[in-house]
Amino acid sequence: MAGLGAWNLARAALIILLLPRSLEQCGHISLSAPIVRLGDPITASCTISQNCSHLDSESHIVWKLEAELQPGERQQYLPNGTLQSTITLPHLNRSRALLSCCLHWGNSLQILDQAELQAGYPPATPHNLSCLMNLTTNSLTCQWEPGPNTHLSTNFTLKSFKSRGNCQSREDSIPDCVPEDGQSHCSIPRKHLQLYQNMGIWVQAKNALGTSVSPKLCLVPMDVVKLEPPTLWALGPSPEVAPPQPGCLRLRWETWKPSLHIDQKCELRHQPLLGEASWDLVGALPSRTLQYELCGLLPSTAYALQMRCTRWRLPGHWSNWSPSLELTTTQRAPTVRMDTWWRQRQLDPRTVDVQLFWQPVPLEEDSGQIQGYLVSLRPSDKAGADPMLCNTTELNCTFQLPSEAREVILEAYNTAGTSHPTPVVFLESGGPPLGRLHTVARDPHSLWVGWEPPSPQPRGYVIEWGLGPPSPSGSPKTWRMEHNGSIAGTLLQENIRPFQLYEITVTPLYQDTKGPSQHIYAYSQEMAPSHGPELHLRHIGKTWAQLEWVPEAPELGRSPLTHYTIFWTNAQDRSFSTVLNASSHSFVLRGLEPSSLYHVHLMAASQVWATNSTSLTLMTLALEESELHILLGLFGLLVLLICLCGAAQLCCRPSRKNPLWPSVPDPAHSSLGSWVPTITTEDTFQLPSLRDSSMPPITKITVLEEEEKKPGPWESNDSSGTCGLPSLVQAYVLQGDPRVPRMQPQPQSGTSDQVLYVQVLGSPTGPRPGHYLRCDSTQPLLGGLTPSPKSYENLWFQTSPLGTPEPLVPNPEDDCIFEPLLDFPLLQGLRVSGVEGLGGF
Repeated sequence: MAGLGAWNLARAALIILLLPRSLEQCGHISLSAPIVRLGDPITASCTISQNCSHLDSESHIVWKLEAELQPGERQQYLPNGTLQSTITLPHLNRSRALLSCCLHWGNSLQILDQAELQAGYPPATPHNLSCLMNLTTNSLTCQWEPGPNTHLSTNFTLKSFKSRGNCQSREDSIPDCVPEDGQSHCSIPRKHLQLYQNMGIWVQAKNALGTSVSPKLCLVPMDVVKLEPPTLWALGPSPEVAPPQPGCLRLRWETWKPSLHIDQKCELRHQPLLGEASWDLVGALPSRTLQYELCGLLPSTAYALQMRCTRWRLPGHWSNWSPSLELTTTQRAPTVRMDTWWRQRQLDPRTVDVQLFWQPVPLEEDSGQIQGYLVSLRPSDKAGADPMLCNTTELNCTFQLPSEAREVILEAYNTAGTSHPTPVVFLESGGPPLGRLHTVARDPHSLWVGWEPPSPQPRGYVIEWGLGPPSPSGSPKTWRMEHNGSIAGTLLQENIRPFQLYEITVTPLYQDTKGPSQHIYAYSQEMAPSHGPELHLRHIGKTWAQLEWVPEAPELGRSPLTHYTIFWTNAQDRSFSTVLNASSHSFVLRGLEPSSLYHVHLMAASQVWATNSTSLTLMTLALEESELHILLGLFGLLVLLICLCGAAQLCCRPSRKNPLWPSVPDPAHSSLGSWVPTITTEDTFQLPSLRDSSMPPITKITVLEEEEKKPGPWESNDSSGTCGLPSLVQAYVLQGDPRVPRMQPQPQSGTSDQVLYVQVLGSPTGPRPGHYLRCDSTQPLLGGLTPSPKSYENLWFQTSPLGTPEPLVPNPEDDCIFEPLLDFPLLQGLRVSGVEGLGGF
């Protein structure tokens, strides 16, 4: 920090030197405080004297903080003629910054004066003060933690004094200890110390914004002494001392010479050099013994040992750990169990060739290191010169035995001795076999082999596996012994690779015999088919093509096919596909377009992978000219048949014919009962005013549904009477005695869209005769009338001078009720009843 401030001052001085001579000593900056708390405001003022030759009435002072322009608060002329500008920075967030007072000089901005601004924090209270008496340097060294950075130059001082009490009173002052810059520790020399007298010690931190002190520490220098670590040595062999036991180490040490007069206690720790084991600590060792035998270690293992010491029965600090001493424990005889297996081959009637295999199984965690194996006919400790069959470091041995030999001895050894002898008895094959040996591939690097346990239950199983044919017969095999006879399978994970055929052999072991070996072949992962079948075109037509292929023969080590997939694409890049089972060898493509090009290929798939076969390009046959003529003729016949059917439907159905040829009944050649609509039960109703004597009675009302028709030019628009009825509701009122049984009308002849043409009203007892109402029909009754109609003809229409029928326009004054046409032939036999209840019409 101090170096940065000096550099800023040097830069400001250089700028001042480069100013024009006329601007020298023109301006001066004054600060409210040179150092403030970080984030607090600071005020500065710049004063330009009246003797400045460049000063005029339009001069304006400009402020800059580093390279950034800052707005000044106010600028004024003082009574003595000087120009003053003031600026306040509300939050100084920089620990160091350079503030400049500038004035425009020509076309440039000239610096009149500069001031360095500093901001920071008061010093935090130092903490974690601790002291150690170092007998090597003969000084009391104290260290502390200074706290967070203050951004200001902070001085630390280690202060202390001597005291005979509990550091409550001061007797003699001790010179202050000032650490080097950036250091947080300091040492008080021996000449200022009383080793067995109390001292009060604390740390003071001071900077421009304040001072802080740490809590006082009261101690006796010798109570905080820290010894130097001892030096470790290996204790060599001696004729008077027996060699160490397996798993034991012997060592000695020498204490630090300046501390020979101090009673000490030491700690020892050890750790294996190999692996990631942690340190194991051994309890306090008296320093006077200077030697120690460490036991309980792993045999034949290298260890690292370290030691540290402190004052015994008096306060003090532990020394640092000594440099490591590396020692190796002695070996112990192997403590293992041997799993054995063998193969025998008869060479001649007197000699058998034996290949013996074994696997050591440790019985303890520190079972001892094995340096080799011994195979002999009898235990090696028996007298006699029995031949040694094998002395090897491998896990197998091949030797020859007499045919009558049934047992050998296997031992493991090292420099400390041999293991317990393991007898190997060559069992005869006479036990029951296994049942249903099977395998399942769990993953590409493992195989599950299972079986059905025989009866009686074996004492164990031997499982062998190795590469099957076509590998050489002498290729090595992996084997394993399972001592649990109740299991029905095991997982093989050693020496299993994908895409390899393995021969697996399982042999049951009984108490005094063994069962026959069972063999099975399996893959942990099979390969995909090497290639797909070749695709051929057998027959082709205009809209179909028959494909065939010859299935490939199964290959050893390759997964069998599960299905085929045929893909074909037309010229418009539309793709189609279908899936066939593995037993298919042909397929017919249907729905093809004539004279079109198709690309076809076949994919053969298995559980592992899929393989594409050769592609095939084919073109369907084109249509012949005669076939085109037949198709066009059939199409023409189809169009003609559709037209005929449409015309017949239009002509035969009245609902379609009526708009062109309206169905008008001929009253001269018809009877009233033949065209009156059929009366249904649900359409019959009684009018409410049947007791009104002023109106003739209504015997029946029939509602006929008809398409709505627009009124003719001659029809009245008057809403009174029956002329106001809607066109969809047509009422036929038959006159007659209501006490006489009514005759049901004849069924309607014709269609339901016939035109209603008349209504009959009247009463036989009334003074007035019956009347006819003709106001609901919008169609003419007859196509043409003779100039002189007969008495039975319809008088409603007359022939116009031009010869066209012209309706007689009714007189509105008659209210649609005209004189009766008693000579109308259709009405002569009609019995007219009362018209009571017609007031509503």
